[in-house]
Amino acid sequence: MSHYSANMDDFAMDSRGMAGPLEARLKATREAGFAQIMLSAADLTSHPGGMDAAVAAVKASGLRVSGFQTLADFEGLVGPSLAYKMGVAKSMLEMCHAVDGHLLVASASTLSHAASDTPTLIRNLRQLAMLAIPMNIRIAYQACSQGAVVRHFMQAWDLVCEADMPNLGLCLDTIDMLTSGASQDDIDCLDGEKLFLVQLADSIHALAPHFRVFPGEGEHSTELATWVAALHGLGYRGDYCLSALNGDYQQMPPPDVAQRAWGSALWLGLDVLQRSVPLPNQIRLKRAR
Repeated sequence: MSHYSANMDDFAMDSRGMAGPLEARLKATREAGFAQIMLSAADLTSHPGGMDAAVAAVKASGLRVSGFQTLADFEGLVGPSLAYKMGVAKSMLEMCHAVDGHLLVASASTLSHAASDTPTLIRNLRQLAMLAIPMNIRIAYQACSQGAVVRHFMQAWDLVCEADMPNLGLCLDTIDMLTSGASQDDIDCLDGEKLFLVQLADSIHALAPHFRVFPGEGEHSTELATWVAALHGLGYRGDYCLSALNGDYQQMPPPDVAQRAWGSALWLGLDVLQRSVPLPNQIRLKRAR
């Protein structure tokens, strides 16, 4: 165990940010220094050896699965469409459980024809949370910039608070924060206990609108450092997922991408978060479980 492992174990590599077979991405993530990885359903369903082989590869890697993504277009449905999506959700929860994951990311619905009234949205989120309880899985609800109703993370936060389920919390994406013009007042409204996941990415506008890169590689290092420190100050002790997904990374060998991500994690863990802790040598980013 390294002298900085207390910081770095809180950072996860997003599997979608690398190209190649699952085993190569797991190996690159582990060898770069990460202790955990964020998986997607496609990592299991597209494996040439089938789901059992994919699950075995994940477990053999020694990496902790920080979460599973992404359940989309769930809330706002009724009748047969809701029953259909409940089946999809159950399948994803079972896959998450199979790899010993305890967090499923649910993205706000983009369906324009779905119900938009608050009571229906809250009821659906409660149903999803209830479905996840027997598997000891938490639901991290995330706003979507293309969402039909929930486009801003504060809207997602309001629904999480109103649903009031112990295993339902917020997934916060820093790109969404940049696009929505997040303020310190917005962050101060959050509760670290109900914030389940933070997805970190920077952007370079010259390449494309909100072109995602790893924190520290883009144009918003100052804002990202301020937000991460502020979230830590709120009491957030969950995981940080490095979710920089772009076409350039998909054309690079997985070890190269993973090393870039690890450099970003070092900056955040050893510089930004260490400055947020008043006493040296007593850094603890997670509560004992």
